[in-house]
This record gives sequence, structure tokens and C-alpha cells, in this order.
Amino acid sequence: MGFKFIHAADIHLDSPLRGLSAYEDAPAQQFRNASREALKELVTTAIEDKVSFVVIAGDLYDGDWRDYNTGIFFASQMGRLAKAGIRAFVLHGNHDAESEMTKKLALPDNVVVFSSRSPQVHRIDDLKVALHGQSFANRAVDDNLAASYKPMVKDHFNIGVLHTALEGYKAHPTYAPCTVDELYVKEYDYWALGHVHEFQQWDGPSTIVFPGNLQGRHVRETGRKGAVSVTVDDSGHAVVDRLYLNVLRWEVLKVDLSGSASLDDVARKVGRGLTSLLEAADVPRAVRVSLEGKTHLHGALFGNAAGVRAQVLAQAAMIDSERLWVEKVKVATTPLEGPQAAGDSNEALGELRAIFEEAKEDSEFLRHLEMELQPFLNKVADEVKDDVPRLDFARQKRFADIVQEVAPGLLAQLNSKAM
Repeated sequence: MGFKFIHAADIHLDSPLRGLSAYEDAPAQQFRNASREALKELVTTAIEDKVSFVVIAGDLYDGDWRDYNTGIFFASQMGRLAKAGIRAFVLHGNHDAESEMTKKLALPDNVVVFSSRSPQVHRIDDLKVALHGQSFANRAVDDNLAASYKPMVKDHFNIGVLHTALEGYKAHPTYAPCTVDELYVKEYDYWALGHVHEFQQWDGPSTIVFPGNLQGRHVRETGRKGAVSVTVDDSGHAVVDRLYLNVLRWEVLKVDLSGSASLDDVARKVGRGLTSLLEAADVPRAVRVSLEGKTHLHGALFGNAAGVRAQVLAQAAMIDSERLWVEKVKVATTPLEGPQAAGDSNEALGELRAIFEEAKEDSEFLRHLEMELQPFLNKVADEVKDDVPRLDFARQKRFADIVQEVAPGLLAQLNSKAM
């Protein structure tokens, strides 16, 4: 008997979307409710496709609820599934581990939650399906949970549900570590994994899938997000199809400014890039604009962050203020060798260039720079370092590299003003 199910993970319900607070016209309510709306889309798709059950492989929540509204909302969505006769199997991961959650609510009878005490097997007798899994008891689980999962149930379609970093995902904490080969050894038909926020699939003795997270929450989670639909035929063969359920998509738009002669050229190039993002848009976009390339405008851009951002925001507003928002404007251009200022200005710039060269080798100056920056570094959240490379240099005590990075932009800006 064939059947269909949906496999989702890393919903992070009510997790705040970061990065758009500086844009005063951003629709805060839409961002705040993005994870809820994505879950609604998941439930609606499950009902419309008449799936037999839904699997959530960890991190349904982003941690303990601020209040009971988060749990009430999830219960209401599970109630929608119950009315359609659809079961849900939920496993908790590192973010919603038993030790992390102090608030609890009773859920509808169609919801089964895997225990954190030991591996469990839940059977769906009418479909001949067996689901194996164990929730996290604590946030940091260092044991290989999969190794203790029960043997496959004969004459059943066996699904392993597991929250794990698996192998090779250094960007994610290595909770419940294991390898692909170790999963194959269990001889299950399908592994429903969670924890890694990018889609990944292995087709071997078992079908192993990370569906990715349901809704991107910041600019490091770009592109289409969602879950997977799994169709199993009478012979037990599984076909995996991606479901794109995000209600807001994060993008990074790289704009090459090589050859640009003016800030008006910059605005036009940015406008064309933003327009192209929306040409095939199915959902609104939150965009980081990265200005790149070698250009004579490097100095003007380097010293005019507010003006450049205003130009980009104006382009976004003109194109579609309802479906397009700018998360950040990043100036990542490099200076292009060109005419130098004449006379005294050129001599002064030459002296400043020499000072920068000496500063890179001046240990006393670099120690002083470290002392000045350290109080600031202690207050900055870890997540910021991915967005600010020079901040990462500071944390690695690469202060000579900071001087080398900053000097060309400052010199280009001063040169452009002196000409």
C-alpha cells in the first residue's frame, strides 16, 4: 500500500528574524510572524496533498517560550491536521531539548512525541510503517544516538528520525554525531534528519535527507527554504520532492561596479539587480546588497555609507516597497589605480601612505590599537563576525591586517577629495 508523508525540521517557531531592524519601513509584523506563516503553509500543504503523516525532526521551537502563545499556536496547527486525519511525529533537538523547555501544553491525540529517555519505535499498522527516534534530553548531546536505535521492523517501511550534524558540517555544532555509513548499517528505508539548515540528500541503501530549515531567519540562510514530500510506492521505493514553503526569502545581491563612473551609475546597476530578483519572485525578498569590483568610486563609497545606503533604499522603494526590503548595504569594492592629486595634496597622501606602511610593522602602535578595540570586541555578539571581516581580524589579533585593509579605502577617499 503506497502512501505519502512530509518531512520537516528546524522550524524554530517564533524565532526572531534578524537584520532588518535598521530599515524603518520594514514590515516588522510580517517578519515577526514568518515562522508561523511558514508552518501554516506546511500544514495546508499536508492537508491538500492528503499525506498520511508529518515528521518534524527537531528544533520545532527555538528554545523555551516567552509565553504560552507559541505552544498554543502549534497546538492549533496540529488540530488542523487532526481534523484531516493526519498524524504528526515530533522529535526534539538541541534548541527544544527537554531541559530547555519549562512550559508544556497538552497536544491533540494525533501528535506523537519521541521520548528523550531511550529510543522508541512507533508503528502505523495500517500502512506498515515503523518510525524510530529519540529526542534530545539536553541541549548538547555528544553521544551517537543512532547507534542505539532499534533494529528495523521486518515487512515495514522503516523511518529513522534523528537530529544530528552528521559528518562534515562544521558550521553546525556536532550534536549526536554519526556518519552516513553508520546510518546505512541500520538498514532503514529512510532517514528523516534535522539540525543542518541546508537541503542535502543521499541515495544509497537508505534514502537520507536533511530538508533544511522551514524559513530562513537571517542573511546567512539565503535561498528557497521548506520541507520535503516523500512518496512511497507499493514496493517501498521512496521519491523525494522538495516543498518550498518559506513566506520570505533572504538573498545576497552582488553588484559589480567595475567601470562605473558616478554614484548615479551605482544606483542604476543596483536597481537592475534588485529588479531581476523580483522578476520570478514567488515571495517577498529581504536583500543584502554587496557592492564589489575595482572602481574609481571606491573612495567616495568608502566614506559615504549613509548616502550609499539611502541610494539603495530609494531603488528598492521605487521597484516594489511591498515585496523588497534591504537588510544591509555592504561596500566591498577595491580602489582602482588612477590619477593622483597634485602638489601639496599628493605629497601629503604620500606621507600618509608611508605612515600606514610603518604602522603595520610598529608593534607598539598595534598593541595600543588592540587595547583600544578590546572593550568594544567584548560587547559584540558572535553572529556579527560573519558580516564584518575586519572584526574577525580583530578577534584573531590580526591588527596589522586591519591597517592594511582600511588604508586603501581611506587613501582613495582622501585622494578623490583632493583632486
